[in-house]
Amino acid sequence: MKQLDGKIAIVTGAAGGFGEGIARLFVAEGARVLIADLDLAKAQKVAVELGPNAKAHHCDVSSSADVHAAVQACIDAFGPPDIVVNNAGITHRNQPMLDVDEATFDRVFNVNVKSIYYMAQAVVPLMRERKGGSIINIGSTAGIRPRPGLTWYNASKGAVNLLSKSMAAELGPDNIRVNAVCPVMGATGLIEQFLGAPDTPENRAKVVAGIPLGRMSTPEDVAGAVLYLASDAGRFITGVELPVDGGRTI
Repeated sequence: MKQLDGKIAIVTGAAGGFGEGIARLFVAEGARVLIADLDLAKAQKVAVELGPNAKAHHCDVSSSADVHAAVQACIDAFGPPDIVVNNAGITHRNQPMLDVDEATFDRVFNVNVKSIYYMAQAVVPLMRERKGGSIINIGSTAGIRPRPGLTWYNASKGAVNLLSKSMAAELGPDNIRVNAVCPVMGATGLIEQFLGAPDTPENRAKVVAGIPLGRMSTPEDVAGAVLYLASDAGRFITGVELPVDGGRTI
């Protein structure tokens, strides 16, 4: 038996990077998955590769209307979601904190934090009706051990990490589990912004030097942790802030 047989999931930002890795593992483990992403063409490509148990939907997670429409698309295609992975995220370029303009600050918080508010508004009532669910928010080691240059991004991920715990405490009586998975930097589409420099072996080496296991994170690393928290294996786990970081936050 597969770990997510019969489960229905929404994964945001699932057209690439960590989100794509999560969607692929979920489908392999028996789930039906709505791939919600700003880039519909890429999302459709992933959905086609994954087959009938995946469906692509355009979604800007910083838009309440888009998030609610994505949840409705999931209901229409597969049914109400048992699992929601709030993975979509952005950053600002690594730079002095005062150099980040207000529009960029707002975009980081709207995509990384307010999106979870919108998703909660859309899915918590459905999960309450069904007396259970699992919400997994992709936080970051940046919200545990912040470093200069990404101050406002770090703050947004600190909010994600903490709100996950608060949601878990409040929604526990409804049998809704909420957890945060906190990756260290991976070779995703945001890497040059995180580095604030070209993506070269030398610049990657500076990051890897701070990771005891000696490499960056991969989509497979993150997906494995998310699968555990989404599955019955993690049925008594809620409110955790799980670093997937090769020891970066030690």
